Amino acid sequence: MSDQIKHECGIALVRLLKPLSFYKHKYGTAFYGVNKLYLLMEKQHNRGQDGAGVANIKLDVDPGNRYISRHRSNASQPIAELFDKINSRFTDAAKEHPQEVNDPVWLKNNLPFTGELFLGHLRYGTYGKNSIENCHPFLRQNNWMTRNLVVAGNFNLTNVDELLDQLLELGQHQKKNQILLQFLKK
Repeated sequence: MSDQIKHECGIALVRLLKPLSFYKHKYGTAFYGVNKLYLLMEKQHNRGQDGAGVANIKLDVDPGNRYISRHRSNASQPIAELFDKINSRFTDAAKEHPQEVNDPVWLKNNLPFTGELFLGHLRYGTYGKNSIENCHPFLRQNNWMTRNLVVAGNFNLTNVDELLDQLLELGQHQKKNQILLQFLKK
């Protein structure tokens, strides 16, 4: 191990290896993954004093269906605010579709945060302002499914200018250099 762990950002990852129907049958809920992510993030509560974020990826979805969901918060209680927002979607769906909400296949096809991969990040700001743009996970979307990127980390990059120059040489046209620079300097 290199450096001693101090008060820095926290990261949580949950990868469900079975279909949602397995968790519905075994644990009584298809929301097993999001519930586990919440517990993991709460265990690291002190590492998220400046913000938090959650991303979810659905695997094996049909073309045209949304497969990445993300929420971020820089509220005073970011974990609570994030999961209140996520769970309110489930509550609203239960009111509108009381029968379907018990069907894991319907949930995966119709609601966000019902996929197989969950990434949570707790921000302990060491650089940048306390704004929503500085909260991870960062999301880089592309029309090609394999060219999307969801990333969260606890790192600082020292060669930001060189990396930006390399991207420009490759033909990248950055939408916002300031946001890219903030991301790379984290």
